[in-house]
Amino acid sequence: MNRLSPDRADARFIRRLFYILVIAAVAAALFKAGNLLILAFGSMLGAIAIHALADLYRDHLKVPEKASLGLGMATAFGIVGFLVWLFGVQFREQVNVLVTQLPQLLDQLAGWASQSPVGAKIVDAVQQAYAGSKVARDVGGLVTGAGELLLNTLLLLVGAAFFAADPGIYQRGFLFLIPPTKRPAIEDALFDVGSTLRLWLRSSLILMTSMGLLIGVGLWISGVPSAAALGLLAGLSEFIPYIGPTAAMIPALGLAATQGTGPLIGALVTYAVVRLIQTNFITPYVQARVISIPPAITVFAIIGIGVIFGIFGLFFSAALLVVIFTLVRSLYLREVLGEDIPRSRHQTLLGPDLTPQDPDDDSGEATPRDSRESLD
Repeated sequence: MNRLSPDRADARFIRRLFYILVIAAVAAALFKAGNLLILAFGSMLGAIAIHALADLYRDHLKVPEKASLGLGMATAFGIVGFLVWLFGVQFREQVNVLVTQLPQLLDQLAGWASQSPVGAKIVDAVQQAYAGSKVARDVGGLVTGAGELLLNTLLLLVGAAFFAADPGIYQRGFLFLIPPTKRPAIEDALFDVGSTLRLWLRSSLILMTSMGLLIGVGLWISGVPSAAALGLLAGLSEFIPYIGPTAAMIPALGLAATQGTGPLIGALVTYAVVRLIQTNFITPYVQARVISIPPAITVFAIIGIGVIFGIFGLFFSAALLVVIFTLVRSLYLREVLGEDIPRSRHQTLLGPDLTPQDPDDDSGEATPRDSRESLD
């Protein structure tokens, strides 16, 4: 008997080794295609926003479904065009000041902060953390490669339009890749993610609007130049919690420093007061009803996503964190550990509409759901 001849255990080992190699190869390929995956995720997020706008037309203005979807797309693209017009035409001079003077403003702000030993240590730590990072390389690439940014933006918008036109075909195609016994749980999780993302987008819009208005008014009162553009920038930066508003504060403080100590102190007070109001009053009322993620987890997760995927990953990091948090809640806590976590009510994609099983029903069978009760 040849003890080196393969047996069943060897075949099982080789098979498992092959699976590990395939998983590692797929993970490496996904990492290499990180920017493309982030753009695809951004397109899906855009499709959710388009459908949210379409539902407003359908539910409040009684517009037919197909027409409401067209109006939703037109509204979404109109909002993007309006923002481009604001930055490119209305605030063009203010944006040029920010772009051309930003390095000098940062140096002035660093010099002002370095006057104290503690401030010097903070400035040195920030410079060391930023230098050589993937985000820093991506920011430098954005400055020199505006064409790539424009191409990625167009790709994201086109992808959002395709996803919004017929999302069911992509959802069904994904579910067909799942074993039949696992499809109901995965389908529930998909609709949980969609419902949570939609509510999160609405709450983010409220937070962005309040942040932009409060910062813009406060900087205008403090006598800081380009207050309107800085307020708009602060509002958009709220899309990336904690990290975005902190980054948007730097050019405002730099511009304020060029006007003297009074505007600089006014800008600091403005950001401190607005952050206090936003954190303690507006955010808990608006977003805690949607999803409550501890701040420490949010900050470190956003930084980690930015390190892995760069500037585009950083922009969509908060939405990615919402997706991850929802999937953990829906798949692991509810389906694996059996926690009593409610499901989003929806129309099933691959079978009859079903509701979650009634806890008082001992039959073990799910009950049919009226499709009119479906929620996104």
